[in-house]
Amino acid sequence: MANDVFCKIINNQIKADIIAETDDWMAIRDIHPQAPIHILVIPKKHIGGIESSLEEDSELLGKLLMAVKIVAQKIKLKNNGYRVVINQGSDGGQVVDHLHLHILGGKPLGPKIVV
Repeated sequence: MANDVFCKIINNQIKADIIAETDDWMAIRDIHPQAPIHILVIPKKHIGGIESSLEEDSELLGKLLMAVKIVAQKIKLKNNGYRVVINQGSDGGQVVDHLHLHILGGKPLGPKIVV
């Protein structure tokens, strides 16, 4: 089992501001927000990144995208729009080696990538 910060949050070893949760994923507020609203959707199964995902993870990956929709509706982002980002590897900006999706919103983001 991995011991990264997200695994510790999932296992209640570190506290987080949890927005929503199911048996498969957890959505938390980012502690270093890059937009007025910055939520992370994290699978409870440890997957190092998108490149570490397997064919058997396909259903879970789909659930993560649906989680984005659920969270966006819950925090009322759906009407004005939002950005979804997955960083992969150090050159892609991935800081924690645990797959996670960023939901960014709360202001016009324009074409510039902010994460």
